[in-house]
Amino acid sequence: MTDQLAGSPLIAEVLGPAAEALEKFHDKLEKEGEPRGLIGPRDVDILWERHILNSAAVIPFILDALGAPGTGMEDRLAATGRIADVGSGGGFPGIIVAACLPQTKVSLIEPMERRVDWLSEVVFELGLKNVTIVHARAEDAPRPGDGFDVVTCRAVAPMRKLAGFTMPLLHSGGRLVALKGRSAQTEVDKGMKLILRAKGVNPRVVEAPVAPGLESTHVVLVDRK
Repeated sequence: MTDQLAGSPLIAEVLGPAAEALEKFHDKLEKEGEPRGLIGPRDVDILWERHILNSAAVIPFILDALGAPGTGMEDRLAATGRIADVGSGGGFPGIIVAACLPQTKVSLIEPMERRVDWLSEVVFELGLKNVTIVHARAEDAPRPGDGFDVVTCRAVAPMRKLAGFTMPLLHSGGRLVALKGRSAQTEVDKGMKLILRAKGVNPRVVEAPVAPGLESTHVVLVDRK
């Protein structure tokens, strides 16, 4: 089975210098992802669009949270900061974030041992020097200094639950960047009281472009009070 975007110029256009490493990630996912329970059988021929490019849609929002002057490739290569990816699972979006923002420090927080093993293999094979893997639930994960600058996640929990274990990881003024589906606004509306209780402020849903010609996704942004 061949990925629908195999050989597409969109890959380099979106990922820039990270494309080479993420090609290796794609190949590993294609071979091992389904047998190891990381992706479904229907995902194998749409890995680029559904998982890798979709994950990369958070990059502009992370750069904004880190105070980067822009969102271009030079800004990506120069950006610094501390990022936690909660419930990293197969590596979405944490592996993609680490590859695209090589000067940041990325902690992949994952409670399941078999997924920690997978992430360790990926980090080694891709040569990602800016990644720390944390085998823990988000509630138990260590918080560096005064906290992370950004917390990312994808398909981990509804916002009413997510806020409770992501907001405490952030320093004051830090930001949650959560990849969500079409029900993102409904999640925010239902979880508003719990978001505010967790010291989250200004929760908003924004459309996140994936690539020209591909369907956009949605991101929920919440700042830490």
